[in-house]
Amino acid sequence: MAERRFLTVSGTEKTLDETLIDKLGAGLSGRLLRPSDGDYDVVRRVWNGMIDKRPALIAQCAATTDVVDVVTFARDHDLLVSVRGGGHNIAGKSVCERGLMIDLSRMNRVSVDPEARTARVEGGAKLGDLDRATQAFGLATTAGVVTTTGVAGLTLGGGMGRLGRKYGLACDNLLSVEIVTAEGRVLKVSAEENADLFWAVRGGGANLGVVTSFEFRLHPVGPVVYGGLVIHPIKDGKEVYRRFHDYCRTAPDELRAEAVLLTSPDGDRVMALSICCIGPLDQAERIVQPLRSFGSPLADQVAPTPYLDIQAAGDQIFPVGLRYYWKSHFVKDFTVDAIDVTLAHFANVPSPLSVVILEQFGGAVARVAPDATAFGHRDVEYDFFPASIWTDPADSERQMAWARGLWEATKSFGTGGVYVNDLGEEGEDRVRAAYGGNYARLAALKTKYDPGNFFRLNQNVKPGA
Repeated sequence: MAERRFLTVSGTEKTLDETLIDKLGAGLSGRLLRPSDGDYDVVRRVWNGMIDKRPALIAQCAATTDVVDVVTFARDHDLLVSVRGGGHNIAGKSVCERGLMIDLSRMNRVSVDPEARTARVEGGAKLGDLDRATQAFGLATTAGVVTTTGVAGLTLGGGMGRLGRKYGLACDNLLSVEIVTAEGRVLKVSAEENADLFWAVRGGGANLGVVTSFEFRLHPVGPVVYGGLVIHPIKDGKEVYRRFHDYCRTAPDELRAEAVLLTSPDGDRVMALSICCIGPLDQAERIVQPLRSFGSPLADQVAPTPYLDIQAAGDQIFPVGLRYYWKSHFVKDFTVDAIDVTLAHFANVPSPLSVVILEQFGGAVARVAPDATAFGHRDVEYDFFPASIWTDPADSERQMAWARGLWEATKSFGTGGVYVNDLGEEGEDRVRAAYGGNYARLAALKTKYDPGNFFRLNQNVKPGA
């Protein structure tokens, strides 16, 4: 008689008969990885090099039916589960220690209907996949600022991006989703079907299930837009911040910009304005001019540029595999005092890779009622976050302390709210701050769709809390 084999799971002494695991793997159209498989270490890695977790099993799903089977198996055997779309989360919640990771990376297809101006996007697609597919038809929807970000995580948390001021957040352009619930049910979710769940997935994170596909509304964009960087010496940072803040308050929706403190390749600290303006190029040039017409820039790289290149610009700052830590808050008014505190703290930045980003909000984002979607922070002007980025594990405490220090120093200028996609391991109070007045409604829906908190490796909204 063959010897029975067991696998230890979920970080306890609990064991699972490997014949059951073999049976699960045999039924998948994708594949099931164990730690002994040759590419296990490659597959388990996520964007943030700080994260080094080892799942007991990785289910690389290739179809919705795979997700159903894996969710059912994990529920029946009480396994800890994480879900990876793009794996770009700062806290690394898409990978679990000695549990089961549902990996959607093989489900990355994007199909575009140019006549209807819609796109269907599978749950493992990344923003680069979405942008390339839609730009083939001169179309786009709001996506983030780093092409390796997962469409799923971005959208489920709200989804800020360069088109947001004109067309709203990614979740505002969502028409429907297909979702696998904790019960293993496959639901079509839209304004007409399961409308309560549709409200929740537009900003509520990964709390309610595994979204296996998204349907987005598309808009005419590009293929060439007006954008790029204007780079100023750090000595002019206060004036640049002030001018940027003043202009953002009256800028048309076509413009979306960021003010970024960073270190140049030459080792000099600088202030860069990252600009994207859509619409007719002659009109866009006029809109952008006020951001180019003051001071003595070190470089002005703003010009007609392929939208795909503008979208990929952030990849240079946030490449896969470096060590990342940040804290953020929403800001309504970036005052002179906030500017002074930020510049003084950046003067002591310990890593040349680290940045401080002030990301413009407003426009179409602000014209949605705060209770219309689970994402409720509609009246803020900026998202502010200092991001520590470094390579040496031994330097982690110093690097993280710098980001925490700037966050604490600017906390009084924030609204008290935070973008859920920016959260690390920060506790329940910060999750509540991400949802504000919408938290209670989300908790009630969590009780309805996931009363056992099966999907808990996320910025967790507890059932009935």
